[in-house]
Amino acid sequence: MAFGERIKAFRQRKGLTQKELGKAMGYSERTADIRVAQYESEKRTPKAETIKAMSAIFDVAPEAITVPDIDSYYGLMHTLFALEDKYGLTITELDGQVCLKQDVNHPKYDLTLRDDLSSWNRIKNRLTTGSITREAYDHWRYSFPADRAAETKAEMDALRKNRQEEK
Repeated sequence: MAFGERIKAFRQRKGLTQKELGKAMGYSERTADIRVAQYESEKRTPKAETIKAMSAIFDVAPEAITVPDIDSYYGLMHTLFALEDKYGLTITELDGQVCLKQDVNHPKYDLTLRDDLSSWNRIKNRLTTGSITREAYDHWRYSFPADRAAETKAEMDALRKNRQEEK
């Protein structure tokens, strides 16, 4: 999804009109909706400070708005190739399913990435089992890494509680 579509999706998720978003960003009453429409249609590219302002209004990380262009099949494939080069994510097959895995032998293997992927898996499992809502899951994804610290603290608190109960 390109940045214009992401802006529109986050705006709608917050229940804002284009004019309301534009005014919240400091644009005049007369130009607020026009400016947001230009961003959503990608006739204009928002500057970094504009993305930052939008992300604050949407309560998401700026990176959630500026994801790479994966709207085309080739764009997606080249994004995956870049992930392999940069982070050691590689393609494999598991139980007859094609999937990505982190290659521990890759020269750029990263424990932080491993931990972040594990966190994502735990949160996704909580959604799948119904222990959190789709809204909570989306909040975690779109606010990442801000919610990472809260998740880690909650996990540590749960571990401490379990240890105390075992004693």
